Amino acid sequence: MKKFAAGVDIGGTNTVIGIVDRDGNVVYEHSIPTQTHEKIEDFVAELCGEIKNGIQTLEGDFELVGIGIGAPNANFYTGTIESAANLRWKGKIEFSKLVKNHFSVPVYLTNDANAAAIGEMIYGGAKKMKNFIVITLGTGLGSGIVVNGKLLYGQDGFAGEMGHVIVEPNGRVCGCGRHGCLEAYVSATGLVRTVSELMAYYNQPSGLREIPFNKLTSKGIAMAAASGDFIAVEAIKKTGKRLGESLADIVAITSPEAIFLFGGLANAGKILTDEVQHHMDKNMLYIFKSKTQLKLSQMNNNAAIMGASALVWNEIE
Repeated sequence: MKKFAAGVDIGGTNTVIGIVDRDGNVVYEHSIPTQTHEKIEDFVAELCGEIKNGIQTLEGDFELVGIGIGAPNANFYTGTIESAANLRWKGKIEFSKLVKNHFSVPVYLTNDANAAAIGEMIYGGAKKMKNFIVITLGTGLGSGIVVNGKLLYGQDGFAGEMGHVIVEPNGRVCGCGRHGCLEAYVSATGLVRTVSELMAYYNQPSGLREIPFNKLTSKGIAMAAASGDFIAVEAIKKTGKRLGESLADIVAITSPEAIFLFGGLANAGKILTDEVQHHMDKNMLYIFKSKTQLKLSQMNNNAAIMGASALVWNEIE
């Protein structure tokens, strides 16, 4: 009997749903907008409906063994999403229970960055590693930290929130409500804010000046940087510097074998990664120098749902 897991990645903008086999083959994929429903119950109903649509495409003798979900501020211990800054539904949401109302299989929920780390461990470049970190660079910044082969959850299930380390006291307002979090500078939304600041500071011409602020995207900025746009290049360099400095700090705490960059912003290319590497090395405590590799995630374009589905295999096996 062929076994499959459903993988769900809940992002600030879109939610991606997939059906994945044990070898990491994605046999069904679909996405829905995350923020259209005012009530969380309506969102879950649409989400579960799409999972069922995926199941209906399967042929032959098969079994759905579980559903894995990656979401911001998700708690693996309790199956809840709690006060996620980038989601419209606030408070403590009993998300796993809501999904279980639609299915009779196990449902596993964790932080989206933790799901990415599990995916990297099962399908990607961290298969033989016991100590590594995955940094997810999307609407926000997440981190999945693996120590001695196990995800770091802490005593309450919320450990590993690197995006909400303060890097600039009294700095930018973050989605979490505090000031100066790393996520406010190193994320897709942070990059857009940096571009806006640089356009106010510099007089240099830039094609980005023709784009309204609410239409600026990290992808568009990366494309502008690739063509040599001064403002775009400077914005990505500043973003890389911030990230590199922070990675040097986290290396001093966990001493990982590798750090994997994952997500849309990670695709900005060498302008970003070279800057991250330079400032990570520059700020590294001497006893850790040259011990931690900086890598791009080796997951494919289905990485988000593969990571979520990997949560299922990791638990049932």
